[in-house]
Amino acid sequence: MTANPNVFRREVLIRQLAEAVDWDLLVIGGGATGLGVALDGLSRGFTVLLLEQADFAKGTSSRSTKLVHGGVRYLAQGDVGLVREALRERGLLLQNAPHLCHNQAFIIPSYDWWGGPYYTLGLKLYDLLAGRLSLGPSRHLGRAETLQRLGNVRTEGLRGGVLYQDGQFDDARLAINLAQTGIEMGGTLLNYCRVQQLLKNAQGRLQGAVAEDVETGQTYEVRAKTVVNATGIFVDEVLQLDQPGARRLVQPSQGVHLVLDQTFLPGPDALMIPKTEDGRVLFAVPWQGRVVLGTTDTPVAAASLEPRALEAEVDFLLRTAAQYLAKAPTRADVLSIFAGLRPLAAAQEGSTKTKEISRSHKILVSPSGLITITGGKWTTYRRMGEDVVDRAVSLGCLPKAGSQTASLKIHGATEAGEGQGHLAVYGSDLPQLRQLVAEQPELGEKLDPALEFLKAEVVWAARYEMARTVEDVLARRVRLLFLDARAALRVAPLVAELLADELDKNSTWREEQEAAFARLANGYLLGR
Repeated sequence: MTANPNVFRREVLIRQLAEAVDWDLLVIGGGATGLGVALDGLSRGFTVLLLEQADFAKGTSSRSTKLVHGGVRYLAQGDVGLVREALRERGLLLQNAPHLCHNQAFIIPSYDWWGGPYYTLGLKLYDLLAGRLSLGPSRHLGRAETLQRLGNVRTEGLRGGVLYQDGQFDDARLAINLAQTGIEMGGTLLNYCRVQQLLKNAQGRLQGAVAEDVETGQTYEVRAKTVVNATGIFVDEVLQLDQPGARRLVQPSQGVHLVLDQTFLPGPDALMIPKTEDGRVLFAVPWQGRVVLGTTDTPVAAASLEPRALEAEVDFLLRTAAQYLAKAPTRADVLSIFAGLRPLAAAQEGSTKTKEISRSHKILVSPSGLITITGGKWTTYRRMGEDVVDRAVSLGCLPKAGSQTASLKIHGATEAGEGQGHLAVYGSDLPQLRQLVAEQPELGEKLDPALEFLKAEVVWAARYEMARTVEDVLARRVRLLFLDARAALRVAPLVAELLADELDKNSTWREEQEAAFARLANGYLLGR
Protein backbone atom coordinates (compact mmCIF):
# COMPACT_ATOMS: atom_id res chain seq x y z
CA MET A 1 0.00 0.00 0.00
CA THR A 2 1.12 3.56 -0.67
CA ALA A 3 -0.13 6.73 0.91
CA ASN A 4 -2.97 8.66 -0.69
CA PRO A 5 -3.22 12.09 0.96
CA ASN A 6 -6.92 12.63 0.40
CA VAL A 7 -8.24 9.60 2.30
CA PHE A 8 -6.38 10.63 5.47
CA ARG A 9 -7.54 14.27 5.52
CA ARG A 10 -9.57 15.10 8.60
CA GLU A 11 -12.23 17.00 6.68
CA VAL A 12 -12.83 13.93 4.51
CA LEU A 13 -13.17 11.64 7.53
CA ILE A 14 -15.47 14.08 9.35
CA ARG A 15 -17.66 14.30 6.25
CA GLN A 16 -17.95 10.51 6.20
CA LEU A 17 -18.99 10.62 9.87
CA ALA A 18 -21.63 13.27 9.17
CA GLU A 19 -23.10 11.73 6.02
CA ALA A 20 -23.30 8.02 6.89
CA VAL A 21 -26.79 6.91 7.87
CA ASP A 22 -25.96 3.64 9.60
CA TRP A 23 -22.88 1.57 10.42
CA ASP A 24 -22.49 -2.14 10.96
CA LEU A 25 -19.88 -1.62 13.66
CA LEU A 26 -19.05 1.33 15.90
CA VAL A 27 -15.79 0.88 17.79
CA ILE A 28 -15.04 3.17 20.72
CA GLY A 29 -11.30 3.39 21.37
CA GLY A 30 -8.31 3.86 19.07
CA GLY A 31 -5.65 1.83 20.85
CA ALA A 32 -4.42 -1.65 19.99
CA THR A 33 -7.70 -3.35 20.91
CA GLY A 34 -10.05 -0.99 19.09
CA LEU A 35 -7.89 -0.93 15.98
CA GLY A 36 -7.82 -4.72 15.98
CA VAL A 37 -11.63 -4.86 16.16
CA ALA A 38 -12.02 -2.28 13.38
CA LEU A 39 -9.67 -4.10 11.00
CA ASP A 40 -11.33 -7.43 11.65
CA GLY A 41 -14.75 -6.00 10.90
CA LEU A 42 -13.49 -4.36 7.72
CA SER A 43 -11.82 -7.59 6.61
CA ARG A 44 -15.27 -9.25 6.69
CA GLY A 45 -16.86 -6.55 4.56
CA PHE A 46 -18.67 -4.65 7.31
CA THR A 47 -18.97 -0.87 7.46
CA VAL A 48 -16.89 0.37 10.38
CA LEU A 49 -16.59 3.62 12.32
CA LEU A 50 -13.88 3.96 14.99
CA LEU A 51 -13.81 6.95 17.36
CA GLU A 52 -10.89 7.85 19.63
CA GLN A 53 -11.16 10.64 22.21
CA ALA A 54 -7.48 11.65 21.90
CA ASP A 55 -4.83 10.45 19.43
CA PHE A 56 -4.45 6.88 18.25
CA ALA A 57 -2.43 4.95 20.88
CA LYS A 58 -2.30 8.01 23.17
CA GLY A 59 -2.71 5.80 26.23
CA THR A 60 -1.36 2.36 27.05
CA SER A 61 -0.74 1.36 23.43
CA SER A 62 2.21 3.74 22.98
CA ARG A 63 3.79 2.93 26.36
CA SER A 64 4.72 -0.74 26.12
CA THR A 65 8.13 -2.39 26.52
CA LYS A 66 8.19 -2.57 22.69
CA LEU A 67 8.00 -6.38 22.72
CA VAL A 68 5.95 -8.73 20.55
CA HIS A 69 6.22 -11.83 22.68
CA GLY A 70 4.56 -14.95 23.98
CA GLY A 71 5.47 -14.09 27.55
CA VAL A 72 8.20 -16.19 29.10
CA ARG A 73 6.94 -15.40 32.60
CA TYR A 74 3.42 -16.59 31.73
CA LEU A 75 4.97 -19.91 30.75
CA ALA A 76 6.63 -20.06 34.17
CA GLN A 77 3.18 -19.45 35.69
CA GLY A 78 1.83 -22.42 33.73
CA ASP A 79 -0.44 -20.42 31.38
CA VAL A 80 0.48 -22.52 28.35
CA GLY A 81 -2.66 -21.63 26.39
CA LEU A 82 -2.01 -17.88 26.61
CA VAL A 83 1.63 -18.36 25.60
CA ARG A 84 0.74 -20.56 22.63
CA GLU A 85 -1.83 -18.04 21.39
CA ALA A 86 0.57 -15.11 21.80
CA LEU A 87 3.40 -16.91 20.03
CA ARG A 88 1.17 -17.60 17.05
CA GLU A 89 0.11 -13.96 16.94
CA ARG A 90 3.74 -12.88 17.27
CA GLY A 91 4.58 -14.87 14.15
CA LEU A 92 1.66 -13.43 12.19
CA LEU A 93 2.55 -9.88 13.17
CA LEU A 94 6.14 -10.25 12.05
CA GLN A 95 4.82 -11.51 8.70
CA ASN A 96 2.18 -8.80 8.26
CA ALA A 97 4.17 -5.75 9.44
CA PRO A 98 7.85 -6.59 8.80
CA HIS A 99 8.76 -2.89 8.51
CA LEU A 100 7.86 -2.36 12.17
CA CYS A 101 8.40 -5.78 13.77
CA HIS A 102 11.58 -7.80 13.81
CA ASN A 103 13.35 -10.67 15.50
CA GLN A 104 15.23 -9.69 18.67
CA ALA A 105 17.73 -11.88 20.54
CA PHE A 106 17.38 -11.94 24.34
CA ILE A 107 19.91 -13.25 26.84
CA ILE A 108 19.18 -14.41 30.39
CA PRO A 109 22.49 -14.25 32.32
CA SER A 110 23.05 -17.06 34.80
CA TYR A 111 24.75 -16.56 38.16
CA ASP A 112 23.69 -19.91 39.70
CA TRP A 113 24.77 -23.41 38.73
CA TRP A 114 21.16 -24.40 38.01
CA GLY A 115 20.17 -21.27 36.05
CA GLY A 116 21.54 -22.37 32.67
CA PRO A 117 19.92 -25.82 32.53
CA TYR A 118 16.64 -24.58 34.06
CA TYR A 119 16.06 -21.71 31.65
CA THR A 120 17.37 -23.63 28.65
CA LEU A 121 14.79 -26.35 29.29
CA GLY A 122 11.96 -23.83 29.78
CA LEU A 123 12.84 -21.92 26.64
CA LYS A 124 12.96 -25.10 24.58
CA LEU A 125 9.28 -25.48 25.48
CA TYR A 126 8.79 -21.85 24.44
CA ASP A 127 10.33 -22.72 21.05
CA LEU A 128 8.14 -25.80 20.75
CA LEU A 129 4.94 -23.86 21.44
CA ALA A 130 5.81 -21.41 18.65
CA GLY A 131 5.80 -24.26 16.12
CA ARG A 132 6.38 -23.26 12.51
CA LEU A 133 6.21 -19.58 13.51
CA SER A 134 9.30 -19.93 15.72
CA LEU A 135 11.83 -17.11 15.35
CA GLY A 136 14.78 -19.40 16.00
CA PRO A 137 15.98 -21.93 18.58
CA SER A 138 17.10 -21.01 22.07
CA ARG A 139 20.52 -22.23 23.26
CA HIS A 140 22.89 -22.20 26.18
CA LEU A 141 25.78 -19.71 26.12
CA GLY A 142 29.12 -20.05 27.84
CA ARG A 143 30.50 -17.32 30.07
CA ALA A 144 32.78 -15.86 27.39
CA GLU A 145 30.05 -15.59 24.76
CA THR A 146 27.61 -14.08 27.26
CA LEU A 147 30.15 -11.40 28.16
CA GLN A 148 30.98 -10.75 24.52
CA ARG A 149 27.36 -10.40 23.46
CA LEU A 150 26.05 -8.32 26.36
CA GLY A 151 29.13 -6.15 26.87
CA ASN A 152 28.02 -4.32 30.02
CA VAL A 153 26.79 -7.30 32.05
CA ARG A 154 28.17 -7.78 35.59
CA THR A 155 31.06 -10.25 35.45
CA GLU A 156 31.32 -11.30 39.09
CA GLY A 157 29.82 -14.77 39.53
CA LEU A 158 28.64 -15.01 35.91
CA ARG A 159 28.46 -18.63 34.77
CA GLY A 160 26.93 -18.19 31.34
CA GLY A 161 23.56 -17.45 29.84
CA VAL A 162 20.64 -18.61 27.74
CA LEU A 163 19.78 -17.00 24.40
CA TYR A 164 16.28 -17.01 22.99
CA GLN A 165 14.42 -15.19 20.22
CA ASP A 166 11.39 -12.95 20.58
CA GLY A 167 9.89 -10.01 18.71
CA GLN A 168 10.33 -6.25 18.98
CA PHE A 169 8.27 -3.47 17.41
CA ASP A 170 7.34 0.20 17.42
CA ASP A 171 3.99 0.20 19.21
CA ALA A 172 2.62 3.66 18.37
CA ARG A 173 3.70 3.51 14.75
CA LEU A 174 1.97 0.15 14.39
CA ALA A 175 -1.20 1.79 15.71
CA ILE A 176 -0.90 4.57 13.13
CA ASN A 177 -0.34 2.04 10.34
CA LEU A 178 -3.35 0.02 11.51
CA ALA A 179 -5.49 3.16 11.34
CA GLN A 180 -4.18 3.88 7.85
CA THR A 181 -4.92 0.30 6.82
CA GLY A 182 -8.48 0.60 8.10
CA ILE A 183 -9.08 3.84 6.22
CA GLU A 184 -7.69 2.38 3.00
CA MET A 185 -10.07 -0.57 3.44
CA GLY A 186 -13.01 1.85 3.45
CA GLY A 187 -13.42 2.43 7.19
CA THR A 188 -13.77 5.77 8.95
CA LEU A 189 -11.25 5.98 11.79
CA LEU A 190 -11.07 9.29 13.62
CA ASN A 191 -8.87 10.59 16.38
CA TYR A 192 -9.98 13.51 18.58
CA CYS A 193 -13.62 12.47 18.39
CA ARG A 194 -15.15 11.67 21.78
CA VAL A 195 -18.22 9.56 22.49
CA GLN A 196 -20.38 11.55 24.90
CA GLN A 197 -23.54 9.48 25.09
CA LEU A 198 -24.90 6.08 24.10
CA LEU A 199 -28.22 5.95 22.25
CA LYS A 200 -30.88 3.31 22.99
CA ASN A 201 -34.27 2.47 21.55
CA ALA A 202 -37.51 2.18 23.51
CA GLN A 203 -36.66 -1.39 24.50
CA GLY A 204 -33.30 -0.33 25.95
CA ARG A 205 -31.25 -1.81 23.12
CA LEU A 206 -28.16 0.08 22.07
CA GLN A 207 -28.44 1.64 18.62
CA GLY A 208 -25.63 4.19 18.43
CA ALA A 209 -23.91 7.10 20.13
CA VAL A 210 -23.45 10.85 20.20
CA ALA A 211 -19.91 11.88 19.31
CA GLU A 212 -18.16 15.24 19.56
CA ASP A 213 -15.40 16.49 17.28
CA VAL A 214 -12.94 17.63 19.97
CA GLU A 215 -11.39 20.22 17.65
CA THR A 216 -14.61 22.04 16.72
CA GLY A 217 -17.13 21.05 19.38
CA GLN A 218 -19.55 19.86 16.68
CA THR A 219 -21.63 16.85 17.72
CA TYR A 220 -22.91 13.99 15.55
CA GLU A 221 -25.48 11.24 16.07
CA VAL A 222 -24.14 7.88 14.98
CA ARG A 223 -26.35 4.84 14.35
CA ALA A 224 -24.81 1.36 14.48
CA LYS A 225 -25.94 -2.27 14.61
CA THR A 226 -23.13 -3.15 17.01
CA VAL A 227 -21.24 -0.96 19.48
CA VAL A 228 -17.92 -2.16 20.92
CA ASN A 229 -16.30 -0.71 24.03
CA ALA A 230 -12.58 -1.18 23.36
CA THR A 231 -11.27 1.71 25.45
CA GLY A 232 -8.63 -0.14 27.44
CA ILE A 233 -8.14 1.40 30.86
CA PHE A 234 -11.26 3.53 30.27
CA VAL A 235 -13.76 0.70 29.67
CA ASP A 236 -15.45 1.40 32.98
CA GLU A 237 -16.20 4.99 31.93
CA VAL A 238 -18.05 3.76 28.83
CA LEU A 239 -19.83 1.12 30.89
CA GLN A 240 -21.09 3.91 33.14
CA LEU A 241 -22.64 5.56 30.08
CA ASP A 242 -24.43 2.28 29.42
CA GLN A 243 -25.23 1.23 32.99
CA PRO A 244 -24.72 3.92 35.64
CA GLY A 245 -23.37 2.23 38.77
CA ALA A 246 -22.04 -0.82 36.90
CA ARG A 247 -19.38 -2.88 38.67
CA ARG A 248 -15.79 -1.97 37.86
CA LEU A 249 -14.21 -4.45 35.44
CA VAL A 250 -10.64 -3.20 35.11
CA GLN A 251 -7.81 -3.06 37.62
CA PRO A 252 -5.14 -0.70 36.19
CA SER A 253 -1.56 -1.77 36.70
CA GLN A 254 1.22 0.75 36.07
CA GLY A 255 4.32 -0.13 34.11
CA VAL A 256 7.22 2.33 34.14
CA HIS A 257 10.15 2.45 31.71
CA LEU A 258 13.43 4.35 31.81
CA VAL A 259 15.22 5.18 28.55
CA LEU A 260 19.03 5.21 28.60
CA ASP A 261 21.90 5.80 26.23
CA GLN A 262 22.91 2.73 24.22
CA THR A 263 26.26 2.51 26.05
CA PHE A 264 24.41 0.70 28.85
CA LEU A 265 23.70 -2.16 26.44
CA PRO A 266 26.18 -1.66 23.59
CA GLY A 267 25.45 -4.84 21.64
CA PRO A 268 22.41 -5.81 19.57
CA ASP A 269 21.09 -8.28 22.17
CA ALA A 270 18.53 -7.57 24.89
CA LEU A 271 18.88 -8.50 28.56
CA MET A 272 16.11 -10.34 30.39
CA ILE A 273 16.06 -10.90 34.16
CA PRO A 274 13.31 -13.48 34.80
CA LYS A 275 12.96 -12.94 38.55
CA THR A 276 13.80 -9.79 40.47
CA GLU A 277 13.68 -9.18 44.21
CA ASP A 278 9.89 -8.90 44.22
CA GLY A 279 9.18 -11.51 41.54
CA ARG A 280 8.83 -9.15 38.58
CA VAL A 281 10.58 -9.54 35.23
CA LEU A 282 13.07 -6.88 34.10
CA PHE A 283 14.01 -6.15 30.48
CA ALA A 284 16.76 -3.99 29.05
CA VAL A 285 16.06 -3.75 25.32
CA PRO A 286 17.88 -1.89 22.53
CA TRP A 287 15.38 0.37 20.76
CA GLN A 288 16.00 3.08 18.15
CA GLY A 289 19.60 3.67 19.25
CA ARG A 290 18.71 3.79 22.95
CA VAL A 291 17.93 1.27 25.69
CA VAL A 292 14.48 0.77 27.24
CA LEU A 293 14.66 -0.46 30.84
CA GLY A 294 11.47 -1.79 32.43
CA THR A 295 8.98 -2.60 33.62
CA THR A 296 7.18 -2.26 36.92
CA ASP A 297 3.84 -3.74 37.95
CA THR A 298 2.14 -1.40 40.41
CA PRO A 299 -1.60 -1.31 41.16
CA VAL A 300 -3.10 2.16 40.79
CA ALA A 301 -6.50 3.42 41.81
CA ALA A 302 -7.56 5.46 38.77
CA ALA A 303 -7.08 5.55 35.02
CA SER A 304 -5.21 8.45 33.41
CA LEU A 305 -4.06 9.38 29.92
CA GLU A 306 -0.79 10.67 31.37
CA PRO A 307 0.21 8.50 34.34
CA ARG A 308 3.37 9.46 36.22
CA ALA A 309 6.07 7.22 37.63
CA LEU A 310 6.32 6.80 41.37
CA GLU A 311 9.70 7.35 43.03
CA ALA A 312 9.61 3.79 44.33
CA GLU A 313 9.29 2.48 40.76
CA VAL A 314 12.26 4.53 39.56
CA ASP A 315 14.35 3.35 42.50
CA PHE A 316 13.38 -0.27 41.83
CA LEU A 317 14.44 -0.11 38.18
CA LEU A 318 17.76 1.60 38.87
CA ARG A 319 18.54 -0.63 41.85
CA THR A 320 17.75 -3.82 39.94
CA ALA A 321 19.70 -2.73 36.85
CA ALA A 322 22.72 -2.03 39.05
CA GLN A 323 22.70 -5.68 40.14
CA TYR A 324 23.22 -6.88 36.57
CA LEU A 325 25.03 -4.10 34.69
CA ALA A 326 28.72 -3.42 35.21
CA LYS A 327 28.20 0.24 34.41
CA ALA A 328 25.09 1.03 36.44
CA PRO A 329 22.69 3.79 35.36
CA THR A 330 21.91 6.69 37.67
CA ARG A 331 19.08 9.21 37.65
CA ALA A 332 21.31 11.57 35.67
CA ASP A 333 21.54 8.98 32.86
CA VAL A 334 17.79 8.78 32.23
CA LEU A 335 16.90 10.40 28.88
CA SER A 336 13.16 9.90 29.27
CA ILE A 337 10.75 8.18 31.62
CA PHE A 338 7.31 7.01 30.58
CA ALA A 339 4.51 5.19 32.34
CA GLY A 340 1.58 3.23 30.98
CA LEU A 341 -1.45 1.58 32.56
CA ARG A 342 -2.30 -1.99 31.62
CA PRO A 343 -6.05 -2.63 31.34
CA LEU A 344 -6.04 -5.86 33.31
CA ALA A 345 -9.28 -7.79 33.63
CA ALA A 346 -9.81 -8.38 37.34
CA ALA A 347 -10.08 -12.08 38.22
CA GLN A 348 -12.28 -11.39 41.23
CA GLU A 349 -13.88 -8.37 42.78
CA GLY A 350 -11.61 -6.56 45.21
CA SER A 351 -8.37 -8.12 43.95
CA THR A 352 -5.44 -5.71 44.10
CA LYS A 353 -2.52 -8.04 43.40
CA THR A 354 -1.92 -7.41 39.71
CA LYS A 355 0.32 -10.44 39.32
CA GLU A 356 -2.80 -12.53 40.11
CA ILE A 357 -4.91 -10.79 37.48
CA SER A 358 -5.33 -12.42 34.08
CA ARG A 359 -3.37 -11.12 31.08
CA SER A 360 -5.83 -12.86 28.76
CA HIS A 361 -8.70 -10.86 27.33
CA LYS A 362 -12.35 -11.13 28.31
CA ILE A 363 -15.48 -10.20 26.35
CA LEU A 364 -18.67 -9.16 28.10
CA VAL A 365 -22.08 -8.30 26.65
CA SER A 366 -24.37 -5.88 28.49
CA PRO A 367 -28.18 -6.27 28.50
CA SER A 368 -28.28 -3.33 26.07
CA GLY A 369 -26.05 -5.22 23.62
CA LEU A 370 -22.85 -3.25 24.30
CA ILE A 371 -19.85 -5.51 23.71
CA THR A 372 -16.94 -4.75 26.03
CA ILE A 373 -13.46 -6.25 25.78
CA THR A 374 -11.00 -6.01 28.65
CA GLY A 375 -7.47 -7.26 29.30
CA GLY A 376 -5.14 -8.56 26.61
CA LYS A 377 -1.89 -7.14 25.27
CA TRP A 378 -0.44 -5.71 22.07
CA THR A 379 0.84 -9.06 20.80
CA THR A 380 -2.65 -10.53 20.65
CA TYR A 381 -4.46 -7.45 19.31
CA ARG A 382 -5.46 -9.23 16.08
CA ARG A 383 -6.92 -12.26 17.87
CA MET A 384 -8.78 -9.95 20.27
CA GLY A 385 -10.38 -8.17 17.33
CA GLU A 386 -11.36 -11.46 15.72
CA ASP A 387 -12.91 -12.74 18.95
CA VAL A 388 -14.97 -9.56 19.41
CA VAL A 389 -16.40 -9.64 15.89
CA ASP A 390 -17.04 -13.37 16.22
CA ARG A 391 -19.09 -12.60 19.33
CA ALA A 392 -21.08 -9.94 17.47
CA VAL A 393 -21.81 -12.44 14.70
CA SER A 394 -22.82 -15.15 17.19
CA LEU A 395 -25.25 -12.72 18.83
CA GLY A 396 -26.92 -12.12 15.48
CA CYS A 397 -25.85 -8.46 15.38
CA LEU A 398 -23.84 -8.98 12.19
CA PRO A 399 -24.14 -11.48 9.31
CA LYS A 400 -21.83 -14.47 9.16
CA ALA A 401 -18.48 -13.76 7.52
CA GLY A 402 -15.01 -15.07 8.23
CA SER A 403 -12.09 -13.01 9.50
CA GLN A 404 -9.35 -12.28 6.95
CA THR A 405 -6.81 -10.57 9.21
CA ALA A 406 -4.41 -13.48 9.74
CA SER A 407 -2.84 -12.73 6.36
CA LEU A 408 -3.73 -9.04 6.08
CA LYS A 409 -0.69 -6.93 5.27
CA ILE A 410 -0.50 -3.75 7.32
CA HIS A 411 0.01 -0.35 5.67
CA GLY A 412 3.72 0.07 4.91
CA ALA A 413 4.47 -3.66 4.93
CA THR A 414 7.61 -4.36 2.95
CA GLU A 415 10.95 -6.04 3.41
CA ALA A 416 12.59 -3.38 1.25
CA GLY A 417 12.87 -0.88 4.10
CA GLU A 418 15.36 -2.98 6.05
CA GLY A 419 18.73 -1.33 6.53
CA GLN A 420 17.35 2.20 6.03
CA GLY A 421 18.14 3.38 9.55
CA HIS A 422 15.37 5.10 11.45
CA LEU A 423 13.41 5.67 8.21
CA ALA A 424 12.85 1.91 7.85
CA VAL A 425 9.61 2.27 9.84
CA TYR A 426 8.00 3.98 6.82
CA GLY A 427 8.27 0.75 4.82
CA SER A 428 6.57 1.06 1.44
CA ASP A 429 5.92 4.78 2.10
CA LEU A 430 9.63 5.55 2.09
CA PRO A 431 9.86 6.33 -1.66
CA GLN A 432 7.07 8.90 -1.30
CA LEU A 433 8.76 10.42 1.74
CA ARG A 434 11.94 10.78 -0.27
CA GLN A 435 9.95 12.29 -3.13
CA LEU A 436 8.64 14.90 -0.70
CA VAL A 437 12.22 15.81 0.17
CA ALA A 438 13.17 15.93 -3.51
CA GLU A 439 10.35 18.38 -4.15
CA GLN A 440 11.14 20.49 -1.07
CA PRO A 441 14.87 20.04 -0.30
CA GLU A 442 14.64 22.13 2.88
CA LEU A 443 12.52 19.33 4.39
CA GLY A 444 15.56 17.06 4.17
CA GLU A 445 17.18 19.03 6.97
CA LYS A 446 17.30 17.55 10.45
CA LEU A 447 15.06 18.86 13.21
CA ASP A 448 18.24 19.20 15.28
CA PRO A 449 21.88 18.59 14.33
CA ALA A 450 22.24 16.01 17.12
CA LEU A 451 19.16 14.01 16.09
CA GLU A 452 18.28 11.68 13.23
CA PHE A 453 14.76 12.97 12.55
CA LEU A 454 13.95 15.11 9.50
CA LYS A 455 11.65 18.09 8.97
CA ALA A 456 9.93 16.04 6.26
CA GLU A 457 8.70 13.60 8.88
CA VAL A 458 6.66 16.34 10.55
CA VAL A 459 4.97 17.30 7.30
CA TRP A 460 4.42 13.64 6.47
CA ALA A 461 2.86 12.99 9.88
CA ALA A 462 0.32 15.77 9.37
CA ARG A 463 -0.41 15.00 5.73
CA TYR A 464 -0.58 11.20 5.79
CA GLU A 465 -0.62 10.04 9.42
CA MET A 466 -3.39 12.17 10.94
CA ALA A 467 -1.13 14.01 13.39
CA ARG A 468 -2.89 17.09 14.76
CA THR A 469 -0.56 18.38 17.49
CA VAL A 470 3.11 18.73 18.39
CA GLU A 471 2.59 15.93 20.89
CA ASP A 472 1.17 13.64 18.18
CA VAL A 473 4.33 14.13 16.15
CA LEU A 474 6.97 13.96 18.88
CA ALA A 475 5.34 11.28 21.02
CA ARG A 476 3.74 8.87 18.53
CA ARG A 477 5.06 9.56 15.00
CA VAL A 478 8.81 10.08 15.44
CA ARG A 479 8.88 8.89 19.11
CA LEU A 480 11.39 11.54 20.26
CA LEU A 481 9.53 12.34 23.50
CA PHE A 482 9.96 8.71 24.55
CA LEU A 483 13.61 8.59 23.44
CA ASP A 484 14.95 11.88 24.78
CA ALA A 485 12.57 14.29 26.48
CA ARG A 486 15.03 17.21 26.60
CA ALA A 487 15.74 16.89 22.90
CA ALA A 488 11.98 16.83 22.25
CA LEU A 489 11.58 20.09 24.19
CA ARG A 490 14.39 21.58 22.15
CA VAL A 491 12.78 20.88 18.77
CA ALA A 492 9.16 21.52 19.76
CA PRO A 493 9.07 25.16 18.50
CA LEU A 494 10.31 24.09 15.05
CA VAL A 495 7.78 21.24 14.94
CA ALA A 496 5.00 23.67 15.88
CA GLU A 497 6.06 25.99 13.05
CA LEU A 498 6.12 23.19 10.48
CA LEU A 499 2.75 21.86 11.67
CA ALA A 500 1.15 25.28 11.64
CA ASP A 501 2.17 25.77 8.02
CA GLU A 502 0.87 22.34 7.01
CA LEU A 503 -2.42 22.55 8.95
CA ASP A 504 -2.99 26.24 8.15
CA LYS A 505 -2.91 27.37 11.79
CA ASN A 506 -2.05 30.84 13.11
CA SER A 507 0.64 32.07 15.50
CA THR A 508 -1.66 31.80 18.52
CA TRP A 509 -2.19 28.10 17.83
CA ARG A 510 1.56 27.63 17.47
CA GLU A 511 2.27 29.32 20.81
CA GLU A 512 -0.42 27.28 22.55
CA GLN A 513 1.04 24.09 21.11
CA GLU A 514 4.54 24.94 22.32
CA ALA A 515 3.26 25.69 25.83
CA ALA A 516 1.12 22.54 26.00
CA PHE A 517 3.98 20.35 24.86
CA ALA A 518 6.39 21.90 27.36
CA ARG A 519 3.99 21.08 30.19
CA LEU A 520 3.62 17.53 28.93
CA ALA A 521 7.32 16.87 28.30
CA ASN A 522 8.32 17.97 31.78
CA GLY A 523 6.55 14.87 33.04
CA TYR A 524 8.98 12.72 31.01
CA LEU A 525 12.03 14.26 32.68
CA LEU A 526 13.51 12.65 35.76
CA GLY A 527 14.71 15.11 38.37
CA ARG A 528 18.30 14.69 39.40
